[in-house]
Amino acid sequence: MPVFINRDQIFAHQVHLLEHKLRNKEERLLELETENAIIHLRLAECLGKLRRDHEEETKTLNHCQHQRNAQKITRSALAKLLSEVQAVKHDLSEVFAVYVRFASELEEQRKELLEKVEKASSSINGHDGDEVQNLKGRIAALECSLEEEKEKCRAERQRRKELHNRLVELRGNIRVHCRVRPVLPFDHVQSSTSGSGPASSEEVVYAISDDMVMVNLQKTGMPVQNKMFEFERVHGPEDSQDTVFEDIKPLLTSLLDGYNVCIMAYGQTGSGKTYTMMGSQLPGEHSCTQQETQQGIIPKATAELFRLISEEPAESHTVEVSVMEVYNNEVFDLLARDEQGNTISQRRDVITTSSGTSQVTSLTYEPVSSTSEVMQIISRVLKLRAHSPTLVHTDSSRSHLIVTLTISSKSPSALAVARRLQGAKRGMQHSSQKEWWSPRCRRANPAAGHSSDEIFASPASSPCPSPFQSPCPSPRHSISQTPFRTKLQLVDLAGSECVGMSGVSGAALWEVSCINRSLSALSDVLGALAEQRPHVPYRNSKVTHLLQDAIGGDAKLLVMLCVSPTQRFITESLQSLGFGTRARQVQKELPRRKNYTLKVK
Repeated sequence: MPVFINRDQIFAHQVHLLEHKLRNKEERLLELETENAIIHLRLAECLGKLRRDHEEETKTLNHCQHQRNAQKITRSALAKLLSEVQAVKHDLSEVFAVYVRFASELEEQRKELLEKVEKASSSINGHDGDEVQNLKGRIAALECSLEEEKEKCRAERQRRKELHNRLVELRGNIRVHCRVRPVLPFDHVQSSTSGSGPASSEEVVYAISDDMVMVNLQKTGMPVQNKMFEFERVHGPEDSQDTVFEDIKPLLTSLLDGYNVCIMAYGQTGSGKTYTMMGSQLPGEHSCTQQETQQGIIPKATAELFRLISEEPAESHTVEVSVMEVYNNEVFDLLARDEQGNTISQRRDVITTSSGTSQVTSLTYEPVSSTSEVMQIISRVLKLRAHSPTLVHTDSSRSHLIVTLTISSKSPSALAVARRLQGAKRGMQHSSQKEWWSPRCRRANPAAGHSSDEIFASPASSPCPSPFQSPCPSPRHSISQTPFRTKLQLVDLAGSECVGMSGVSGAALWEVSCINRSLSALSDVLGALAEQRPHVPYRNSKVTHLLQDAIGGDAKLLVMLCVSPTQRFITESLQSLGFGTRARQVQKELPRRKNYTLKVK
């Protein structure tokens, strides 16, 4: 006699098991979210405690030795906190992976259950219709629960997409920050052209928010008009040097990852460019804390760079410094020496290599290992920079100063070498598609019809003069510890005011003309990049030719606009703000790690 199998009970039992599994998974997800929230609370408590401890230590320390000890403690605490944050991120990624896996399993089980229900409904008599309806109701409930989980997954994906877009925008666009200086004594000097208009010392430029600048346009007989300018970050007169540098600091972490970084200060004479870049030491002040507070971007960026290097394996990075000025559209090496060993200003030429990068011939580099060495070198050569008095400032800089820190990094692990190798192969694929191989390379034409793997395996030798000057890698060597080079360029541009405002005459008119032409060329380059013209006029000026890699290449560029707040300089302030607005419109290529120094077999 055949055994009767109650299929409805089997199906009901399976549905019960699936519901039980779903509840267990939901409870597990709730537990993980609770643990995540607890971890975030602990992280916030640790951050708050760290800030409070740091503030208390800063107030109580009175000399340099104690502050250095506090900095060491802070660095170790930040490193520990960073490791905890990385662990939390890792846990979150694992939770998300488990969630996605559970959702996929539920989807598969739902499909299997639907197939079984359809088969059962075709074989069950009409007397069992109520049970089938109940089963379908349970299936509908499961589908509703699955839709809710899918909605949560879509929200999470959208959030991850937004974060990714912010990261791409941060890396791909030119960053423009603005700093409005306070009113200074020379602002009260009455302009000869002011007439019956508003007072020249009246404040008309305001930092109204963290990302917005407002300018009051005042004309005689006309109502006041407010013009708004938006930038990535705006600093008001009350912001300190530390506050300004905190928004620039994240860029420096990219140097050791293989990205070039350029920070330039733009504005008229007396707007605070040199103070922002170099800082100042108040006379009679001997407190180390006060002197460090007055330091500008250059010393702070150098200190941050060496701090990051100290956290890497020993002897994995070396740093060299070079200092140049562009005066009257000529490039001068301020670290060159004469026969007696004295530092002199020596004229140099800017050339474009076969790989499309700009290079200064015979440029002097000096190896450095600390911030104090860098600042001693800069202080030694600053007296060689061109200065002259104007109506705006008694000691106006008449040249563009460019301080370059070149970091040579060795791969600390095989993983980094593998990543650089993959980047090199992708770069060769990209270059072969665009046909930008050097015409001097014998492998240019044959490579056009082969894949990147065949190119890497080719036994031919490359006639390219140097891996630093050509995209063609040498195939005769295997992967080695050849260092790859990245640059930190810190630029203090000359003042952008007109001839009438500077009040110069005679031979000094040529200086003003060269400065304005070079800044105009910089604006033309940004305009060409913003409009995506086929030709970008980098060679119209030595400044743009020298900074070609930073402006139009794959470097991370930050422009610090320095603006005067008073009516006396309203024309120059509007010109600087307009320059920053054009710079924000430039969409650069995504940054790529420097991999052209790889030797591939």
